[in-house]
Parts: sequence; C-alpha cells; structure tokens
Amino acid sequence: MSWLTDLSSEQKRRGAESFTRLKAWTAIACVLAGTAPSYALGYGAGQQAPTAPQAGLPTAPAPHFTEPLYLRPTRNNFSRARGYFPNPFGPYMPTNITPEKNYLNALTLGKLMRNGKIYLSLSDAILLALENNYDIAIQRVNLNIADTDILRARAGSNLFGVNSGLVTGTLGGSTASVNSVGGGPGGTTSGAGGAGAGASGLTLSTNGGGPTPESLDPTLQAQIELNRVKTPSQNVLFSGGLPATDTNTDQYNFTYNQGFITGTGLQVTFDNTRETTNNPFSAYSPTLSSTFNAKITQNLLQGFGPGINGRFIVQAKNDRQIADSAFRAQLLYTINQVENIYWGLVSAYEDVASKQEAAQQSANLVKDDEKQLQVGAIAPLDLVNVRSQHAADQQALIQSQSTLEYQQLLMKQAIARNLDNPAVANAPIVPTDRVSLVETPEELKSVNSLVREADENSPSVEQAMLALKNDKITLKAVKNGLLPQVQAYAFYGAQGLGGAVSPYCNGNIFGPQFCKALGGAGYGTVLGNLVNSSGPNKGAGINILIPIRNRTAQAEESRSRLEYEQQQMRVRQLYIQIRMQVINGQYALTNDRAAVQAAIANRNYNKQSLDAEIKKLHLGAATTADVLQQERNLATAEASLISATAKYATDRAALSELLGITLDRYGISIVDAASGQITTPPTIPGIEPAGTVPVVNLPAQQDQIRKQQQEPVPQPDKSAPDGMQQRPKA
Repeated sequence: MSWLTDLSSEQKRRGAESFTRLKAWTAIACVLAGTAPSYALGYGAGQQAPTAPQAGLPTAPAPHFTEPLYLRPTRNNFSRARGYFPNPFGPYMPTNITPEKNYLNALTLGKLMRNGKIYLSLSDAILLALENNYDIAIQRVNLNIADTDILRARAGSNLFGVNSGLVTGTLGGSTASVNSVGGGPGGTTSGAGGAGAGASGLTLSTNGGGPTPESLDPTLQAQIELNRVKTPSQNVLFSGGLPATDTNTDQYNFTYNQGFITGTGLQVTFDNTRETTNNPFSAYSPTLSSTFNAKITQNLLQGFGPGINGRFIVQAKNDRQIADSAFRAQLLYTINQVENIYWGLVSAYEDVASKQEAAQQSANLVKDDEKQLQVGAIAPLDLVNVRSQHAADQQALIQSQSTLEYQQLLMKQAIARNLDNPAVANAPIVPTDRVSLVETPEELKSVNSLVREADENSPSVEQAMLALKNDKITLKAVKNGLLPQVQAYAFYGAQGLGGAVSPYCNGNIFGPQFCKALGGAGYGTVLGNLVNSSGPNKGAGINILIPIRNRTAQAEESRSRLEYEQQQMRVRQLYIQIRMQVINGQYALTNDRAAVQAAIANRNYNKQSLDAEIKKLHLGAATTADVLQQERNLATAEASLISATAKYATDRAALSELLGITLDRYGISIVDAASGQITTPPTIPGIEPAGTVPVVNLPAQQDQIRKQQQEPVPQPDKSAPDGMQQRPKA
C-alpha cells in the first residue's frame, strides 16, 4: 500500500505544479487582454468580478455615474402620479404636458447676424446646438419617457424600457463614437435599458422575467344592478296560486383589491341585495341581505418578499440613470459633431480664401504675359499655358465655393430648428475662431492616467454597469421563479339577513301565527349581524402548485444566467476597447501636431519660393512655367496645411469626447442642457480669434441676398400647430 500512497502524493505534487503553471499562463494572458483572472480576485463561478485592471495600474475605477437628472425641478415630472387634490378627477384626466419644445430658432441666432452675415464662434455654435439641435431635443424627451416607467413600476406594472442609443439625424461631422450608434425616433429600441436586443429589437431577453409582482395600486370595483323579472308560473303550487311571480332585485356590490410589496394580497368584498316579490312563499318582502368577506393571501415561496415584487422599481430607476447617461453621451457626441462641422467650415472658408488668392495670382500672371506677348518677350504658347492654369484655378475656386456653401448649410441645420426664414437660410456664416496649437493636457498626460479618466467618465461603461445591475436583478427574479407556488390565505366573513314581513305572507301555508310572529329587521340590524358573529364565515388554508418537470422556468433561469455572464464579458471588453481608443487618440494628436508643424514649414518655404520666382520672372531669370509650377506647389502646401490643422482640431475634440470631459472642460451644465435653457455660454479652450477675417465671395449667396432685399420677408403662420412656421407657397 505504500507505493499507492507515494503515487497519490506524486499525483498531488504534479497536479499542484500544473495548476501553478496554469495560473501563471492565465495571469499573463489576462495582463495582455487587460482583464483579471477570477481566481486571483477570490470570485467564484457566477459571481461578478470588479472592473478589469489596466496594465501597470490597479483595478480600473468604477464609473462616475451621471448626475440624477430625475431629481431636477421640472415642469413635467412624469415619475409622480397626479393626486386627487385640488382636482378630484385628476388621476383620470389625460396628461396636460407643458410644452418644452418649439420649432422656432433661439434668439441667440438672430443676435449673431450683422450686415446679412452670421459671425459664428465655436462657443456660439455649441450654445446654439444645445438649444436648437434636434438630436439633443429628441434625446431630451427620453428622460421623460424613462420617468413614465418609474411611475409604472411603482404601480407594480412591467416596464416598457428606455432608449439608450444615440440619435444621429444631424448631417455632417464624424459618425464614429465610443458608444453604439442607433437610429429610430428615440435612439434605439434595443439599448441597455430596453426590452429587446439585436438590430431591430426582435430578440427578446429575460429582462422583466420572473414572478409577476403584486399590483401595488389598489382598485375599487362597484357593481350596481337593478333587475326586474316577471316569471310566468308553470306550477301553481309553488307560486302560491299566482299566474306570474314578480321579483325586483337591487344589488349593490363592492370589491377592494390591494397588493403589497411583500407579496401579500388583500381582497375585501361587501355585497348588498334588496329583493321584493309577491311570492307568498317568501317570508320577507323586501328581503335585505348583506355579505362581508376579507381575504389575505401571502406568497411563501415564489413571489415572496420586497426583493421580488419591488424589483421593477429598482430597474426603472436604473433605466432612468441609463437614460441620463445616454443623454450625456448624446451631448458629448453632438458637441463633437458640431466641432467637426465647425472645423470643416473653417477649412472650407480658408480653402476658398486660398483658391481666391491663387486665382488672383494666375489672373495677374495672365495680364503680365499678355503685355509681354505684345512686345514679343514671350512665345504665344506661354500665354496659352498661363490661361490654362488660370482656368484651372477658377474651376478649383468654384468647387471650393460650393463646398463652403454646403458646409454652411451643414452648420445651420446643426444649430437651427427652422430654416424657413430666408434671412437665416441664405445668410453666409463667417467662422471667427481658429484652432490654437498650444499643447493640451491630454498630450502631456501618461496613457495610464488618460485610460483611468476615460474609465471613470465613459457613458458606455456607465450604461454597461447599470445594465449589469438590471441583469443581476432579473437573475434573482427568475431563480425565484423556479420555486413552486405556495400561498397561505386566511379569510373572515359574515352574513346578515332581514327585511320587512311580506304582505303576501300566506298564513295558510306557514301557519296562522307564523307571519305575525316573524317580525321585521331593518338594514341597520342587518349590518349589525355582520359584526356580532351571528352568521360568521371564517377559515384559513394553503394553496400549492408544483409544476411537473418545470422546463420553462429552467430555460428562463439558464438564459438569464448566460445573459448575465455575457454582460460581464461586455464590461471587460469595454475597458479594453477604451484603452485602445485612448492610446490611438493620443498617438493621433502627436502625429497631427507634427503634421501641422511640417505643413507650416512647407507652406512658408513654398510661399517664399513663389515670391522669389516672381522676382526672377520680372528680372528675366525665370520663365512663366517656373512661376506656374511654384504656384501649384504653394496651392498643394496650403491644402495640406488646412487639412492637417482640421484633422488636429477634430482629433482633439474626439479624444475629449472619448475621455468624457467635454462638458466639464467647456463649463456646460448637464442640468441646463436637460432643460434646454443654457444660462452660461461654453468656454472653449485651445482656440484663438481669427484676427482679420478674409473676404470670401460666394456668388450664389450674393444673388440671393440681393433678391431678398427686393422681396418682402414672409411672416410666420400663427395658426400653425405648436408654433411651426409654414413654408410660403410657390
């Protein structure tokens, strides 16, 4: 037996070594993946590990949850029910929503117009977007929609879910974002707090599964019935010799039902009947009967406790936080989108100015060569070459002007709610800000610091963590649904009977003294019999329902557990994605800065080279072809500089969105943005005034402005619904 003992010890030793090697390799793999092995953290199967650690850092911090906007003072609080005071019919009347929307532009837009032009800074553009942008306005409604689910949950009803995706109806800018991009009227129907999953929300999840909670809103049911029956007699013996029996029955029945969060149900019934008849066999006419019954039912296994019956309230509040987070994500996304449109407008504006200068230089060169040709200093082919270049410059200018006009339209639809006013629709937009090349804090911080900052502020992580909480609540509920249904109940009731002696009481049938000795009892006596135990009805019992095989509950519990595990993986994956995106964003800024500096040096070199070639041309030391080539080089350098500067500005804004710090850095209050009333203009760092703004001519807009000055401006139609202006008829 000793060799068996030695073998067992050897197997244990080898097993321990194998497990040690497995832990080592697992730890290496987790470090590379940015996650943490569950054994190292002491978490068992099915338990949630904390957020994934980053390389060289302790465990990733928990997200900073968005300020609970449902606590903000608002004109319409849809999470609270309307009471009976001062209007007793208030709970049964339709909602009187105070309009928080309009289809007119904010007054800020009109204040920016001077001499028929809109002089727009980046701060003004963001301020107007916060007030007017439809994407933000649509997302803002989701906050109130989420409040309605809180009200439903407090009544014990199931949840409809909330939209948590981005609204992406605004054209222009970049559509890339950390968060999932959704469509539809409210973002997505399949977000973290929604009822569905998948592209169209067609695949249902176990969210909302488990025992149905008790109805927490009491109900009062009343039945009042007046019944008049005349029954022809088929047997004169049982009808007292009457050819027909008249029976008048009045019923006044009341039922009260109330559910409690503990899984308790209460039902109280109070039934009253008044019956008159001419049947001589009836001792009383009218006959008064009253019945009272109170029954209490308590779930002992399935559906027991506040944790099961109140879970929808917790989920609805989590969904409201998801809606708050989605609104913050929408603000970050739309602000970044407006910044991209603005820098695209700046690039288009500077490109037009560059193309105008190039066209003017080639036009001057054409005039000079025409004079040179007249005196025979150049060949005719040189003039043809110069005119060809001038035509190409004119074509490039027209294309650039078209691009600028479209960028202006993109900016207007992003910051305005109504473009029916020709003065606004046709006014040129002049951007007054330029990007500064002063290094931002993001370029100087370490990668690990930026990753931790993004982990704390990312709306996607916040929503994923809240969804994980909801999945955990659902898992607890469906586990409870595996249990049999066991209900204990107790009831107490009583009956009372009375009335007046029937005038049709037949003494021949009951005896000569029966009708006289019967006596009468009023309704007060009948009610007294309900409480004096003269006719009690009381008892207690237990109901047991055991599903055989229980396969549906097993499948639901298994699926809920798998969905919970899947959501845990999603949280870990998000940390890895954010880390990669932050690193890529910081690399992009570093490369963009180098590209801008190189483009500036190249532009300055080509500009000086062009000036030198022009001087040589006037001295006869250079040809027209040399000057044209240098003009092309300068145009290419100008375009490269414009493109590099715009990319640096947009990548800087994208990194700020990724880190989730845009609102704090710009001084934007999310509470003000939720109300649509911005009290403080945003303060945008990293920009500088444009200085002397070059004059850019857009022929199409100039024609429209001249036409507007000759035609009266159409007035808005005040009869239009919700203040929407009607378009003038053609």
